Amino acid sequence: MSILEALLLGILQGITEFLPVSSSGHLVLAQSLLASELAPGITFEIVVHFGSFSSIALYYRKKIMAILIDLIKSFSPEGIRSKRYTTDPHTRLSWIILLSVIPAGVVGFTMKEQIESLFMNPVLVSGMLLVTGALLFSTRFVGKTEKDVNVRRGFIIGIAQACAIIPGISRSGSTITTGLLCGVSREHVANFSFLMVLPVLAGAMLVEMLELRETGMENLALASLVVGYFASFISGFYALKYLIILLKRDKIYYFAYYCWPVGVAGLIYFSM
Repeated sequence: MSILEALLLGILQGITEFLPVSSSGHLVLAQSLLASELAPGITFEIVVHFGSFSSIALYYRKKIMAILIDLIKSFSPEGIRSKRYTTDPHTRLSWIILLSVIPAGVVGFTMKEQIESLFMNPVLVSGMLLVTGALLFSTRFVGKTEKDVNVRRGFIIGIAQACAIIPGISRSGSTITTGLLCGVSREHVANFSFLMVLPVLAGAMLVEMLELRETGMENLALASLVVGYFASFISGFYALKYLIILLKRDKIYYFAYYCWPVGVAGLIYFSM
């Protein structure tokens, strides 16, 4: 893999991981359009996933640190006596995040082969981009939202995240839209959507590393891996920041105007 390819793939991963346009869907369409083996391999995928993971960790570093500190305090002898693990908001949020991961974990491990087959179907991916566009456009009609994420809403958002395993369905788009439709405030749903993906990214990296252990590390130049990591990390950080700005301004539906033409063009091109 050349430095340029690593740079482009890293940027593609970083931007589409957070912007509601489906990173997996774009990779499928790019592979099919170019009729090439664009898939970068397990080693590179681990590196760029870690770049996305790092961008979330940097952006939410203060909140993540506060959650971890309060979680540790809740399970200290004093915290257990005072039942802090049931009353502390950060500790409660950590449990809701873990609960929200369950649907994606169940789908990912029980339907792995079926899901992988979907990545070979650019027509289906194009159709799912139309669905993503419809989901995003529906946020235009959401009124004022003021609720926080509770157990029920968190689990429903988790189901939306599980559905986004289908390539073409945006993870951030589906979780944010679902949260808004459940009445969760824009600030809370943005924070929850990107905090809840941390365990998912960690799990994906773990699975990829286990596969790498079986197949062996690919012969990739260190420079390509470094470039891919920083390209994913930097582009992901600013994509995340930009999306949250648009969400606060009620402009996330703008991405529907991107998903629809891409989806329609894909349906026309790959159905011929």
